[in-house]
Amino acid sequence: MEVTVKGLKVYYTVEGCGAEDVLILEGWGTNTQVYRPISAQLSQKYHVFTPDLPGFGKSEEPKENWTVGDYAAFVKEFAGKVGIQKVTLIGHSFGGRIILKLHENPSELPFETERIVLIDSAGIRPADTLRKRLRRLKYKVGRCFLEVFRKDRVETYRLRHSSADYKAASPRMREVLKNTVSEDLGHLLPKLQAPTLLIWGRNDTATPLADGQRMEKEIPDAGLVVLEGGHYSFLDSPEVFRRVMASFMKL
Repeated sequence: MEVTVKGLKVYYTVEGCGAEDVLILEGWGTNTQVYRPISAQLSQKYHVFTPDLPGFGKSEEPKENWTVGDYAAFVKEFAGKVGIQKVTLIGHSFGGRIILKLHENPSELPFETERIVLIDSAGIRPADTLRKRLRRLKYKVGRCFLEVFRKDRVETYRLRHSSADYKAASPRMREVLKNTVSEDLGHLLPKLQAPTLLIWGRNDTATPLADGQRMEKEIPDAGLVVLEGGHYSFLDSPEVFRRVMASFMKL
């Protein structure tokens, strides 16, 4: 299905016809199909919406360099367009980052949050290490050196030393990634008042397990389940994931 939100054509799927809604927010650079195992399971009881966020899947890219706040505003408008009023929010990676931002001002949400599921969620800054500091210093020194040369050489250097997400993104989405990836939303964790299930891959290197452990401590009503796998733990341990979700969602 397709709807216009923030002036952009947005693709989304709808499954199930239950009285309660579920909204799945995808990870960076993915699409609705990646989350089909989740939506298919939940559609047994719930009305499940899975949009391709602007810039991902079949949805149009933002026309400006969006921030996390812009994506949160998008979710609010999308929810209004499709009629979501009482919802379970599920966010994987970048989608979890958006859920944190949504709760910056909970009273302004256009819906009531019944439950939250954060899967290998982004949004908080991991503890700094000497290796990370040295890597950043090396990058900054190299970038400053290259800035005396042409801009295309700077971009070549950036691509060589950047993440896979950055390399795979379009020029517009690279700017969006730079805007969003560095924002630390850890101060918002106590504002998540709904019962929250945290699901993490033991070997997640993109958002380390330590992030999930911190979230469990700082979100008032949260529980952490650790699966065998990495950043896509719901795909790495599908059967265990299904059992955990069935229990939390009362399927």
